[in-house]
Amino acid sequence: MNRLADAVSPYLRSHADNPVDWRPWGEEAFEEAARRDVPVLVSIGYATCHWCHVMARESFSDPDLAEYLNERFVAIKIDREEHPDVDSTYMAAASVFTPNLGWPLNVFTTPQGRAFYAGTYSPPSPMLGHPSFRQVLQAVDEAWRDRRDEVERSAAGLAAALVEPVLPPEGPAAVDFAAVAEQLLSYEDREHGGFGGAPKFPIAPVVLMALRLGASDVLHEPARGAVADLARRTLRTMAYSGLRDPIEGGFFRYATKRDWTEPHYERMLYDNAQLLRAYAEAGNEEIAAGIVSFLQSILRRPSGAFGSAQDSESYIDGERSEGGYYALDAEARRSQPAPAVDGKVLTGWNGLAIGALATASLRLGRPEWAELARTAADAVLASARQGRRLLRATLDGRASPAPATLEDYGMLARGLLELAITTAEPGYAVAARELVDDCLSAGRGGAFAVPGGPDSTLARRGLALPSDPGEGAYPSGTSEIAVASMLLFELTGEDLYLQAAERALAPFAALAESRPVSLGAALEALLRMRSAGAALLLIGPPDPELEDVARSAPIDIVVRASEEQAAAFAESGFPLFADRAARDGRATAYLCEGFVCRLPVQEASELRTALSTAA
Repeated sequence: MNRLADAVSPYLRSHADNPVDWRPWGEEAFEEAARRDVPVLVSIGYATCHWCHVMARESFSDPDLAEYLNERFVAIKIDREEHPDVDSTYMAAASVFTPNLGWPLNVFTTPQGRAFYAGTYSPPSPMLGHPSFRQVLQAVDEAWRDRRDEVERSAAGLAAALVEPVLPPEGPAAVDFAAVAEQLLSYEDREHGGFGGAPKFPIAPVVLMALRLGASDVLHEPARGAVADLARRTLRTMAYSGLRDPIEGGFFRYATKRDWTEPHYERMLYDNAQLLRAYAEAGNEEIAAGIVSFLQSILRRPSGAFGSAQDSESYIDGERSEGGYYALDAEARRSQPAPAVDGKVLTGWNGLAIGALATASLRLGRPEWAELARTAADAVLASARQGRRLLRATLDGRASPAPATLEDYGMLARGLLELAITTAEPGYAVAARELVDDCLSAGRGGAFAVPGGPDSTLARRGLALPSDPGEGAYPSGTSEIAVASMLLFELTGEDLYLQAAERALAPFAALAESRPVSLGAALEALLRMRSAGAALLLIGPPDPELEDVARSAPIDIVVRASEEQAAAFAESGFPLFADRAARDGRATAYLCEGFVCRLPVQEASELRTALSTAA
């Protein structure tokens, strides 16, 4: 029975014709495993994953192996991009069995969903000490049949350990940012740039945090300058390395070599959105423009929203090639089919792109980028909202059954707020406030939670993880909803938003301080909290000189609005804009700290002086 043919996920559909009897994630698969008293193979990947393609061709398309698998297991195929919470749960479980985490992720569980063995790619034949996938299946089957008590006992213990809650410390979150800076500097690869050895990832959340840390006043010199130099040095190295496609502008997911060569060629929306933000914050318009070109020409869907990724594989002169397309010059590429795009629109990742485009537009003076953000936001709001609930993913108007997660609410809310700040359109801020308020309503005692609760299949089995800020490649839902809440605090002055952000981040402050490369976005959010409440409003007709000064202001809330737009913000429940008017028909700047605004100024030199003396 072909159960994946009608899936929204292109990744699931790519496995629909396998001889493996794949089932989608959900209750039915576990019920079938319990009925047959067999273990479950939970196989997780995504459409643009190279080794997922390889294993699909080598093993999951093998009729003999599929027959063995179907007879002794129930097989579930999952798109990690649709189900990030499921992926996080089983990735955490897999870390007990292998240090080499990645995708495809193949986890073997009891019919109750509890993991008892896991691995990643397995070759079709034994290779360099690694067993074949058939040998893995045989060993798991033998353990299930001959050592059942041991398997179930260890699986139950691991499941209990995974869901043990993280207890927050008493009092506000406090971080020693000098220690964070020292760790970042020690982790830099001084020979080739970036962080750590091979494989080499961009780790965009860490770069963004380092940019903010290097521009803040929490460090003294020379540490402050050293961190700023580190961030800019990292961005410069990546821009001219093998990680970036100089023709189409996008960045690849990672390089397999320490010197940034031999990349894995998939290009992800989340990487490119965050790197756009970073290059814009660093003032590098050339590289930022290249990323925008990639987003607009390749990932953008007809609706105006963005697909999730572009594949690493394509066909060159009829032969399958991993990355061969990217070795071609622009003219040669025109004669070859481009790697496929996963057109699945992920709500959270689009939020990252919306916010990055809006911020880059503001910082670099590119209004057309804000229009791209506006179109994407309108498309996502039109397709991903069902009443006050969000959808996780859609494809060509079809909704995925996967539930929205905290990252969807947090990333979209933050992106909408940054778009409202850039365009001075309060409707986006109102929509963002609804998302944050809904997460607060779903929680208890001022905490954030996902409306509708966690994934129901995980929850029924007691496998839904507690709040997890883990963020290697992109920010966690916890960090993003906290930043969105802080922006709302700065726009409304309502303490509940700041308190909610503090409550969300406090449990992870000590962990983030000890592991800054793993928790960059959480640290950036904690750093933002130290200066929450600053805003710069330019009210009235355009004034290029004032706007040029404002563009470089180290403040998160920088809004250029007409008097009518300011009044609309105030009427929509954002009192920061109340009674802000242009003086004598000229653009007027209001610099506010702690919701107390200085006397308005109208000259660029006066604004520059005011910013230089701001706390």
